[in-house]
Amino acid sequence: MRAQLSIANGVREFAAATPSAIAVVDGNLHLSYSALHERSSRLANVLLKAGLTPGDSVAVLLGNQLEYPEVACGIAKAGLVMVPLNPRLTQAEIAFILGHSGARTLIVDEALAELTPEDLNLVLRVNDSYEKALGCAPARDPEIRVDENSPFCVAYTSGTTGEPKGVLISHRSRALTFYCSALDWKLGTGRRSIAVAPMYHGAGFAFAYGAIHTGGTVAMLRSWDPERLLSMVAEYRAQSVFLVPTHAQTLRALGDQALGRHDLSSLDTLFFNAAALPVPLKRWVFDALPGADVHELYGSTEAGIVTNLRPADARRKAGSVGHPWFMTEVKLLDDDGSPVPAGTPGELFSRSPFLMNGYLHNDAATRACMTDDGFLTSGDIAVADEEGFLSIVDRKKDMIITGGLNVYPREIESVIDGCPGVRESAVVGEPDETWGERIVAYVAGSATPADIEAHLRPHLAGYKLPKVIHIIPRLPRNTAGKVLKRELKESHASPR
Repeated sequence: MRAQLSIANGVREFAAATPSAIAVVDGNLHLSYSALHERSSRLANVLLKAGLTPGDSVAVLLGNQLEYPEVACGIAKAGLVMVPLNPRLTQAEIAFILGHSGARTLIVDEALAELTPEDLNLVLRVNDSYEKALGCAPARDPEIRVDENSPFCVAYTSGTTGEPKGVLISHRSRALTFYCSALDWKLGTGRRSIAVAPMYHGAGFAFAYGAIHTGGTVAMLRSWDPERLLSMVAEYRAQSVFLVPTHAQTLRALGDQALGRHDLSSLDTLFFNAAALPVPLKRWVFDALPGADVHELYGSTEAGIVTNLRPADARRKAGSVGHPWFMTEVKLLDDDGSPVPAGTPGELFSRSPFLMNGYLHNDAATRACMTDDGFLTSGDIAVADEEGFLSIVDRKKDMIITGGLNVYPREIESVIDGCPGVRESAVVGEPDETWGERIVAYVAGSATPADIEAHLRPHLAGYKLPKVIHIIPRLPRNTAGKVLKRELKESHASPR
C-alpha cells in the first residue's frame, strides 16, 4: 500500500531520527522532537476518547505558542480536521465559523477563553487542566490512517458576499508545501527559524510548522515586536525568517542603530509574502541585511504558493514576484479566456498540487474560481515580461491586504449598511506606508463617522475597522449600477 502524506509524519520521523533535537522554543520552554511526538499522541488520544471520529472538525484558538505545533500534529494523528481561528475575531465571527465548519470541539488558550461560544461539546483550555488531560492519556500514537487528499484543515477567509468561506486544504497540499519550502527557504534539519507571522494564518502556519516537519527548530514570537525579533535572531542564531512587508516597514522605522545593536550575522534567508514589497523598502532590506538572501513569493490560501522571485534575480527584477514555484503551471488569460502575450495584463490562473480541495459547503464558489482543466484563478491581474517574470499589477477582486491580512470590503460594507442613518457604503483599500493598505469607507447617509465606528466595533475584528470614514452625498455608479470604486479612491473626499 502506498504511503500517505500527512502533516504528522515529520514529527514521527524526526522523533525517531533525532529525538533529543529541539523542535519548538517558546521563551524559556523547549520541546524536543521526542516530547512533541509524545504530547501530540496524548492529545490525539484525548480527542478520540472524547468521542470524536476521523473527519470531525476541531477548532483551534491559540496564538504563537509552544502548544500550537503539538495541537496541529495531535489533531492530524487522530484523523481529525483542524479549523484555525484568528484570535482577533469577535465572538460572533468565531461562532459563525464553528457553526459552518461543524466544529463542536475547541482548543483555546486560557487568555482567549472569553471568546469561547456556548453550546460546544468539548472545550480544552490550554492551562493546568490541559496538562492534566494529556498526562492521563496514553502516549501511544493512535496512527489513524487518513487519505493524503483529505483535508487536514479548513482555513476561513473573508468572502466577497460578506460571509467567510472555508478553504479545504489537504495533507498532500500542505506536506508538499513544507518540503518545497525547506528546499527553497532552508527550513530543514539543523536549521533555526522564528514563527513571526501568526500560525492561524495559512502562510504563518506553513512556514513555522514546515520547519518542524523537516527537522528544524522554530522559536515562537508571541506578538509582533520588531525589537524583540532582532533580539531573538541574535539569541537563537536564527537563519531563515518569514516576514510580510509591514514587518519590514516597522523594522526600518527602528533606525539603523537598532539593527546595529544586535548580532544578525546568522540570518542568511529572508522570504516575504502577503503583499507586494515596495521597491524602495526592498532596497532597504538589501542594504540593512546584506548577508541575507531575499525571496519574494506570491500565493493565496486557495492556491498555495504560486511564484517565487529568488535571490539571483531579486535586485534586477525588483517589483516582480518571479517565476512559477515548484510543480506549478501558470497562465494569464484575457476576459475571453485566451492567453495574453508578454507585456499584456491578464488574469492569473495556476495549477499545482498545492491547490485547495474547494470551499466547504460552497460548490458554486468552487466552480466559479476553477476551470474545467483544473486551473484556479487568483482573481489578480498579472503581466509577464519577455523572460517570464511575473508582476502583479492589479486585483480583479476588491480584496484589501492590510498588515499582511486579507480583508474583503463586502463583509465590512454589509455591517456598515446595518448602521442607523446609513443609506449605502463602499469600502476600498488605499496605499499605506506602514500597513501596505489601509481600509477606507465611503458612506452616504446621515450617520456620523463616530456613529459608524461605534456600530462596527462589536461586529468586526479590529484589523477590519476602517481607518478613515468619508461621509459623501452619494456613491458614484456606472450605467449598470456598479459602484465606481476607482473614482472613489481618486476623489480625495475629506472626512467629516
